[in-house]
Amino acid sequence: MPRLSPTDLYRIAVPGDPRLRPDGSAVAYVVTTADQESDGNRSEIWLAAPGAEPRRLTDGPSDSSPRWSPDGRVLAFVRPVDGKPQIHLLPMDGGEPRPLTTAPLGAGAAVWSPDGTRIAYGAPCGDLDPHAPVVADSLEYKADGVGLLRGLTKHLFVVDAKTGESAQVTSGDFHAGEPSWTLDGRTLTFVAAMHPDRDLVVGGAVYSVDVPGRPAGSSDVPAGKPERLTDESVVCTGAWWLGDRLLVTGFTSGPSGHTRLFVLGEDGLTEIAAGLDRNVMVGAPGYPGATPQLAGSELVFCARDGGFTHLYRASGEKVVGGDQVVSGASAVAGRIAYVAATPYSAGEVYLLDLPAARSGALPDAPGGATADAAAGAPAVTKLTAYALDDVELLVPRSRVFTAPDGTRVEGFVLRDETLTEPGPLLLDVHGGPHNTWAPVFDGVHLYHQVLAAKGWTVLTLNPRGSDGYGEAFYTAALGAWGIADTDDFLSPIDELVAEGVADPERLGLTGYSYGGYISCWLPTRTDRFKAAIPGGCVSDLHSMSGTSDAGYYLKTYECGGDVAAQSPMGGVARVTTPTLLLHGDADDRCPVGQAEQWFAALREQGVPVRLVRYPGGSHLFILNGRPSHRLDYNERIVAWLEQWIPDAGTTGSQS
Repeated sequence: MPRLSPTDLYRIAVPGDPRLRPDGSAVAYVVTTADQESDGNRSEIWLAAPGAEPRRLTDGPSDSSPRWSPDGRVLAFVRPVDGKPQIHLLPMDGGEPRPLTTAPLGAGAAVWSPDGTRIAYGAPCGDLDPHAPVVADSLEYKADGVGLLRGLTKHLFVVDAKTGESAQVTSGDFHAGEPSWTLDGRTLTFVAAMHPDRDLVVGGAVYSVDVPGRPAGSSDVPAGKPERLTDESVVCTGAWWLGDRLLVTGFTSGPSGHTRLFVLGEDGLTEIAAGLDRNVMVGAPGYPGATPQLAGSELVFCARDGGFTHLYRASGEKVVGGDQVVSGASAVAGRIAYVAATPYSAGEVYLLDLPAARSGALPDAPGGATADAAAGAPAVTKLTAYALDDVELLVPRSRVFTAPDGTRVEGFVLRDETLTEPGPLLLDVHGGPHNTWAPVFDGVHLYHQVLAAKGWTVLTLNPRGSDGYGEAFYTAALGAWGIADTDDFLSPIDELVAEGVADPERLGLTGYSYGGYISCWLPTRTDRFKAAIPGGCVSDLHSMSGTSDAGYYLKTYECGGDVAAQSPMGGVARVTTPTLLLHGDADDRCPVGQAEQWFAALREQGVPVRLVRYPGGSHLFILNGRPSHRLDYNERIVAWLEQWIPDAGTTGSQS
């Protein structure tokens, strides 16, 4: 059976955003693929049910955000009209989808009212004159993936599901978060930061606002002014009505600490699963997880445990564990639909019926990870089959390394286990720095499988700062980027060299975002790497703090204000490692100037260096950019490593 090729990018289908029909009979979800002909990412909505083959509901090419009406007879979804995303309604008893909204700058995902007569949604507001001067009075004037905001704000609207008549619910100089309806359909709840210096002081509170219009069976309700529901004890990031309970996510120990889950009552916010020292994950591009769900009378939510993202009850007991990374979930009564990646698939849709809860929270398992439920495990039905069954995949193996100070660092070793001689090794560093590697099939970093098939060992590590190992570990590199975690990268390599797995003369280094930072940082500390490939890199924290859309946050909260000792640029004179820089041209998170500075410095020193810029690429282009760019990214990494690390004891030459 053949091994994976970079061009298999065009055969990988990734499901996401599962939504269980209100009667629990079927799941609507989005399938995303890379289309070679259009050089774009294609997304369609599919339907899966037990005992039936999945079927396509919409033909794309850019359909997303399926949302069932309360009676399950209509599916709302988002599709572009004249380049602007608009909510469409698809009748499930037959017929074509019809556009519902005509928002000038586009509409977000539909949130149905409890009676099914209205839909709330978020939408950008403002004037997008591309030729007008851009005036900034705060640091919130640009955003990665969007560019210059030009005064745009995001606000909430409500549209009648029959007539399409729309009304704006919020307005002002703030961005309204995802809306959630109260049970009576009179009020929307959302999270926003409305304090004047929100660009300097991270904050967020839960607000409610009366919805204009006429809910079924009631008199007219006028639009209201948002009312703040939470105090400053918790910086809130999300809020959802689940039945008669308002669930809130936020953090209490600073914006670089764990996100926690709360319920809002008369006495304020009360933390749920307070004894679970794990980060609550609600899902975002590049970060798995799902919004909290009510499965019958039980609350379920996602949290990271080690490299995995699992589904938990409020007690702390796992509902979905094992070798899965959950990236979406939806519950109806006691039934849960979810999407998860596994060692053999970038994602599948599963269905389970929630079993009775065990008493109390589970104790910690060895290594600090929480234990899976052994008794009463749910019966799980896999509804899809998106794995590349005609390709032989190597499976990363977990192991724990020990840093010189005794800190335990989990890593994953991808290697052909039939090999017996030391061979070339690639260290790949994740981003964040609070992201994490997981030993599941990775449809983004295809070069992992390609290199392993060629006899390489690919080492991915979760050093200090990584998620999934408790809040103390999560915050252990704050104010000490590179300084706190250097040994977490080098000592595992020492162990693998000592074991005869890795050849010390054939070591390569890569990483993206924070991993791109480390790929600049480590060559200032050691010359043991024969090739380095920083992607989306950070080379100079001084300039980064004033040019990134998150620069002030990074300087203040992540680096502790002292950026000099943590900047790779301070040690660039010591770098001799041949370096390939891969960077999106429209990256506002780690601006392309970071790569330009590193490129210029190495070129002036005579170090072999190459800079590749991807036109239009945002910081997330390796996830959702042009397929041709993503393919090129993977192929260039393999080619650069093979150029400079061709054989043991030899040195490549730049071509």
